[in-house]
Amino acid sequence: MTSREPKPRAARATHVLTLALTATQLFAPSVASAYIGPGAGFAFAGSLFMVVAALGLALLIILLWPVTTLWRLIRVGNPFRNASAKRVVIVGLDGMDPGLATRFMQEGRLPNFQRLAERGVFRPLDTSNPSLSPIAWSTFSTGTDPSRHGIYDFITRDPCTCAPMLSSTEIRDAKKVLNIGRYMIPLEKPKIRLLRKGTPFWKLLGDKHIHSIIQRVPITFPPEPFRGLLLSGMCVPDLRGSQGTFSFFSTASGDAGQAAFTGGEQTVLRRNKQGVIRSRIVGPDNSIEKGHPRLTLPFSLIEANDRSSARLEIDGCAPIQLELQRYSEWITLTFDAGLGIKITGIVRFYLMSLEPDVNLYMTPIHIDPENPAMPISHPKIYSVYLAKKQGPFATLGLAEDTWALNERVIDEKAFFDQAMLICDEREQMFFDALEHRRQGLVTTVFDTTDRIQHMFYRYLDPTHPANRDKESSAYAGAIARTYERMDGMVGKLLDRLGDDPETVVIAMSDHGFTNFRRGVNLNTWLRDEGYLVLKDDAATSGDWFEKVDWSRTRAFSLGLTGLFVNRKGRERSGIVQEGDEYVALIAEMMRKLEALVDPATGERCIRKVRSAIASADGPYRYDAPDLLVGYEGGYRNSWECATGAVTPEVFSDNTKSWSGDHCVDPEIVPGVFFCNRAITVERPHIADISSSVMRLFGQEPGRHMQGRMIFADGGASAKVAGALDPATLLQSGAAPGALVHPAAATDTRVERREVARA
Repeated sequence: MTSREPKPRAARATHVLTLALTATQLFAPSVASAYIGPGAGFAFAGSLFMVVAALGLALLIILLWPVTTLWRLIRVGNPFRNASAKRVVIVGLDGMDPGLATRFMQEGRLPNFQRLAERGVFRPLDTSNPSLSPIAWSTFSTGTDPSRHGIYDFITRDPCTCAPMLSSTEIRDAKKVLNIGRYMIPLEKPKIRLLRKGTPFWKLLGDKHIHSIIQRVPITFPPEPFRGLLLSGMCVPDLRGSQGTFSFFSTASGDAGQAAFTGGEQTVLRRNKQGVIRSRIVGPDNSIEKGHPRLTLPFSLIEANDRSSARLEIDGCAPIQLELQRYSEWITLTFDAGLGIKITGIVRFYLMSLEPDVNLYMTPIHIDPENPAMPISHPKIYSVYLAKKQGPFATLGLAEDTWALNERVIDEKAFFDQAMLICDEREQMFFDALEHRRQGLVTTVFDTTDRIQHMFYRYLDPTHPANRDKESSAYAGAIARTYERMDGMVGKLLDRLGDDPETVVIAMSDHGFTNFRRGVNLNTWLRDEGYLVLKDDAATSGDWFEKVDWSRTRAFSLGLTGLFVNRKGRERSGIVQEGDEYVALIAEMMRKLEALVDPATGERCIRKVRSAIASADGPYRYDAPDLLVGYEGGYRNSWECATGAVTPEVFSDNTKSWSGDHCVDPEIVPGVFFCNRAITVERPHIADISSSVMRLFGQEPGRHMQGRMIFADGGASAKVAGALDPATLLQSGAAPGALVHPAAATDTRVERREVARA
């Protein structure tokens, strides 16, 4: 421990006192929260109760702290007595790619990642199968493959209806309600349940009295209790209960007052006789009122005479001055549900233009961290503490509004600026956690790298179909700038830590990235091959299997990598018999899919198809898609296939701004692993991280965990595997427009245990 650090016991007391003081501040006037049904994700509860309970808990902790500390020392002793590290800091950089990182290091753009690598190691990090963020981060959290944690995609199908459902979270209505006139008052909270199975390693550490601060790790909503602090990440909904519904207001003429976008809604603005624009903000459903009408807030927009700005007046808010092409600060919206119940959320506005048309964008309505309507942190007061200390911050799981850019509601500048603002918030809370956790685990996930690569990858490929009718040069450096931004943050971290030998620093990503030029609609392929049949012999079908004839359909696809068999006894209308019929069908489809050729390029589009049941032995393998399709670089399930639609053609150009992806064969998109300590293996796996961190703290991993210990027993001085020269690590970096990631061709592979058995 360095001389400038306070003693651990004092640090713990300081942290408890900070939370207690924060709770005291909550007695400032505030509105009540309400959870009013699963559509909006609310549960009926007042903030006054939360304030009183939080303050009481904080005071109780302070009063009992000497007793509990003494009891812990007697019963547990020093939990770090066998540790080779007193603190582990994990910086999660979602989607950071080893090929691009290598190229930028060679160009001298990432001096701090280079510094971290020279202190210890830089390696590709094998990812999960499928290579999607919810799966990979669940594997990171639990140390298990998907057959043990049960997450295979963002969405899956309800086997009883084949309707889509979130893979990560289940929200159910309160069953007991009290009817009072037009109101239905819930007498209990809705059931909000995390569907990911397995135990995260920070809970196991907490059980050993090694405390953690976990910020924005995906698939942690709702938060699970443990000895530590947690702020939930990916899959936290917005205030409307969706995964992000933006609003777009415009004076551009239209046939209707409203229009729909994927991921958002448009409202046509009209001026009154005084020239003032009036409209309304649409909020969550009011589930305590019969019929569940939408809650709304009226607003006025008054343009400045010089057309350089506008004043926004929202009922219940102070006037807000909006500057052209600049985001507002976070604005708190208060919706009145009746019976004295108020629901708050936060938004930012972006005034895109005032002439010839007024175009105004509003972010999805985020859950207010200072007055959360849903449980987004553990303990509940943790999000309140962060908001009191640093101000409002983004809470939506997918906070960067990718669909607003996909739909061309906002432009690249607006998206990039939004992503950087969110990154700034995340960095602030990360360094706050670092300050308060001088022993134990600090883990913060930054989504910025993932979102920027998804939306700006087309700039790396001048021939990308997404460049049609779009500018293709102004943000050519966006990905490099983002990597440099994260490099600067890593530099601050290393400078703060100095040469502390008892702190292990890991910078890692869940997967890498590759090009996404062509979409493949597996449902259309299944139709052409006779495995999927539409009613009345229709040629196409809308979303969510609108016209599928289940009595004649043997297979279907939903989500980003999965193909399901319509099995008897599992699906409601299953027709494929278990046993020989099922096995023969699986083998036949695997063979045909791996031979599938894109007629536009003459290339195979699928590298490997795997049977989920045959490739894993965990208890939840039967919940998986029957086949996991590992695409070649450049290909992915088409947008229509992901939502269960059937299109005229199997292949289509991807023309959306979302031009890079990682929903391909996992061998193509490994993540990155930087660490200030050496490791003993050439190719670590993401499942190794949790087991290795537990062993660094001198604890045995859970029996369910499948990962290896990758650090040398001798500690930091035992350099079994150090940082390779970038030219040796990866052959050429990620060339613009490359369809196969160069990491797949690296010659540094060694024989290893395949955790995912894929």
